[in-house]
Amino acid sequence: MTQPSLGDPVQYLKGVGPYRARQLEKLGITTVGGLLTHYPKRYEDRSTMRPISLAGFADVETVSGAIVSVSERHVRKSLSILQVGISDGTGVLFGIWFNQPYLKQRFRRGDRVIFSGRIERKFGSVQIENPEYEELDSDDDESIHTSRIVPIYGLTEGISQKVLRSVMKSAVDQFSSLVPDFLDGEIRDRRALPDLSSSVSQVHFPRSMDELQHSRKRLVFDELFMIQVGLAVTKRARGSVNKGFRHLPDGTALEEFRRRLPYRLTKAQDRVYDEICWDMERQEPMNRLLQGDVGSGKTEVAAMALLKAVGSGHQGALMAPTEILAEQHFINLNELLGGAGVRVALLVSGLPKKQKDLALSALGAGEIDVVIGTHALIQRDVEFFSLGLVVVDEQHRFGVRQRATLAGKGCTPDVLVMTATPIPRTLALTLYGDLDYSVIDEMPPGRKPVVTQHLPEDKKRRGYSFLKDQVTAGRQAFVVCPLIEESEWLQAEAATILAERLRRQVLRGLNVALLHGRMATEEKESVMREFRDGASQVLVSTSVIEVGVDVPNTTVMLIEGAERFGLSQLHQLRGRVGRSAEQSFCFLISSSLSEEARKRMEVMESTTDGFRIAESDLEIRGPGEFFGTRQHGMPDLKIANPLKDYPVLLEAREEAFALVARDPALADPAHAALAGKLREVFPEGMGLVTVS
Repeated sequence: MTQPSLGDPVQYLKGVGPYRARQLEKLGITTVGGLLTHYPKRYEDRSTMRPISLAGFADVETVSGAIVSVSERHVRKSLSILQVGISDGTGVLFGIWFNQPYLKQRFRRGDRVIFSGRIERKFGSVQIENPEYEELDSDDDESIHTSRIVPIYGLTEGISQKVLRSVMKSAVDQFSSLVPDFLDGEIRDRRALPDLSSSVSQVHFPRSMDELQHSRKRLVFDELFMIQVGLAVTKRARGSVNKGFRHLPDGTALEEFRRRLPYRLTKAQDRVYDEICWDMERQEPMNRLLQGDVGSGKTEVAAMALLKAVGSGHQGALMAPTEILAEQHFINLNELLGGAGVRVALLVSGLPKKQKDLALSALGAGEIDVVIGTHALIQRDVEFFSLGLVVVDEQHRFGVRQRATLAGKGCTPDVLVMTATPIPRTLALTLYGDLDYSVIDEMPPGRKPVVTQHLPEDKKRRGYSFLKDQVTAGRQAFVVCPLIEESEWLQAEAATILAERLRRQVLRGLNVALLHGRMATEEKESVMREFRDGASQVLVSTSVIEVGVDVPNTTVMLIEGAERFGLSQLHQLRGRVGRSAEQSFCFLISSSLSEEARKRMEVMESTTDGFRIAESDLEIRGPGEFFGTRQHGMPDLKIANPLKDYPVLLEAREEAFALVARDPALADPAHAALAGKLREVFPEGMGLVTVS
């Protein structure tokens, strides 16, 4: 008989079977080990649930009772209200659902249920709108579902809390003791961490809140520790590499570049360039993350670094995530570097074959100094004469392997990755702890914060009226089409329809241009050139203008369907205006708002500070979705939150870097389990040094 294993298929667990296994697979759960790491999203203390009569208004409460009424009424054709009343003998509370009539069949008079949500008093009754609910049978196992601290899990269609909780209890009882503990005993003692198997058990079914906190800390520490060990190994391996050349100290070309700029660099730009310059003149390859809010002047700093590489006899490459951004960089860098005699070329997929072949030939022959491109730069047929500096813009759009592939086209060139999406320091340490870190934390003088206002759909005429007034006064404007996730084709079609409607009705008489990702490269270049030159007054676009578009005369942005965009996208889009001394404005139009969307609108109205917005985004969405950790080559964070768990992150980082300093290849037999876990946790191709 085979021994039980964490790798056993989940379908053979008691209470699962093939049907429920398929449902669990929608949650990414296929094995027992995967099930055990599906941690609760929150907990309810049902050991001392308050009676309905004592429930606090405006508080999130969990109450239980028997169903005493189920009614549905239609207020109008488009609105139905389902009302379910429960009583615990001290009072009656109503659960309210809007336009969800299918729920009616789930509730029967006399059944016992639990409702959880924000308590309100409306129309003379106590109620919870859209409560989370759970059915309780009279024969429920009280030790799992009630009279204790109860775990609440993320679900998928067809699986209830009760079912998943029962399946999880079976898994915990049978398999939690099999979870191997890879953490050094000295570290556990030093950080007062409990053993791993009991932590797994207690994080699912805690006996007390104190026990839950101790167990959760252990699992949080483990997640963050593994990431930090990976980063420490990577950073140490890079530090041992010799790039074979040192870039020369700055010469007359860079002095002339600074003189030709029509403005002085900010102190922050000077400081960051000095940090980059120090890196480039060292024997070890540079790996630096450059952060700067929209409009802070990262392009000028990158241009100086590229000029330094060219002055040292090497080539530079700048990779951007979209053709529009690559084309914008090509225009800007031609203007900035052309006067210094730097030969700049564009290489994107949309180029005609003959033009692309000429660029490839010139690049390999060293006849191009700086190439700007998209993913086209990492194709097999792209060869450099002497690649000395790689710049990756909007780096969160690229995976680890893509960045490594471009760097691999040179002999360990210097690498500078840039982002206009500010990253909270907590998340930067988690995702980019192997990189040196520079921040442009100062905006060019004379910029005014963009005035931002949220307008519901029925008041958007005010936004368009204001837009027309600004355009009539000689300014320009952006109108952003609502985000459609399904396909780029649908997005382009929606933008085309919106542009046509605005031309015929709302903005009749104005020159309205259209831009979307499905246009040919030449057409996109033509549209952007006309808009930059002022030939068109309003540009209707999809979110392809999120980054890189720089037209200082544009003072109004109107975002349709703003509720469909995340905070980071909204901030990036808004960054296309406010790029001159003129006051700029941004209107966020929405048809309906969820609680999360309402918070996003409030944040956008209250601040233009990118780092405050990033912190809010992390709080609202959580770390798993904030930056898409998987595309960074990082494991998913299943329980840790770098913002809330920052003290634990610092502990984990300190221990990880100290351990790798003592044993860089994890060759000590005492670290064999840790080395095995490291290979398991990090996806193939992260670029980690091989560990024993």
